[in-house]
Amino acid sequence: MNPFKKEKTYPKQVDLNKVVNEFVSYLNIQKWKVQQKVEGNKAIVQAQKGGILRDIIAADRALTFTFENTTQGLKVTAGIGSWKKNLAITALETLFLSELFLVVDVPEMLWNEHVESELMKKLDEIIQKS
Repeated sequence: MNPFKKEKTYPKQVDLNKVVNEFVSYLNIQKWKVQQKVEGNKAIVQAQKGGILRDIIAADRALTFTFENTTQGLKVTAGIGSWKKNLAITALETLFLSELFLVVDVPEMLWNEHVESELMKKLDEIIQKS
């Protein structure tokens, strides 16, 4: 398992479109640049926060969240991934089979840990309501 990503399974089935749309709405309100795709029982959300430092250091990186409804419940994985160009026309199955998450350096890892934790708390709220 990649130590630079987090996985959590929620023991319930959810409407992926509803969860993803609510999460993306929250991210948009928080001024994140977001792209999303839902396909069957899988979804992906990528989010980038602007700013000079982020643009210089990691312009091609994004917080990446994958969602998968499984027999055990909703599996959510979060970590840093490359911003996928043309996500809307990419088959999710292809993305799920590839290595989506990157290894990052310590300063970026600390910033991301803080942000991921904050966003995972919001995601917890959204999924618990679903």
